[in-house]
Amino acid sequence: MKRRLYFLLPDHDTSEQVVNEMLLARITESNIHILAKDGSDMKDLPEANLLQSSDFIHSVETGAAVGGVTGILAGIAAMTFPPAGLVLGGGAVLGIALAGAGVGSWGSAMIGISAPNSRLKAFEKAVESGQYLMMVDAPISKVEAISKSVKELHPEAEVHDTDIPSHPLAGIS
Repeated sequence: MKRRLYFLLPDHDTSEQVVNEMLLARITESNIHILAKDGSDMKDLPEANLLQSSDFIHSVETGAAVGGVTGILAGIAAMTFPPAGLVLGGGAVLGIALAGAGVGSWGSAMIGISAPNSRLKAFEKAVESGQYLMMVDAPISKVEAISKSVKELHPEAEVHDTDIPSHPLAGIS
């Protein structure tokens, strides 16, 4: 299991140093994501992609849940009041629920991909002022050591240790 750590770093050079320290701590580059304002120097930095910077994942999860529940309710209604005398069973309810989950996920994904990540709202002003936001998906066993190391080696960095688990799609180890 992994947890996501957030570090606000003042500039590119500090960000590059912290990335190198993460790599030495055996955190793979696929688990390090940096977000900066448009036009910032991102040379040699692992840039955050849409999965980290948008609300895509949260939207897909919400859409699947809402669409699935709606599909189940529609399936139960179709079983209770069968259209044109059709006899529907549990398989039809399951099929309608899966179709509802699929349509709900797709529709929500289209909205979520264009919405900023709600977890990053607290860092929005700092990023717009030129700071670099580093998100690190670290194994729980390394969280304390990583946070302590960054605090000691980079007192100018802001360390935001959260209890929020890293999403399974956030990176592979």
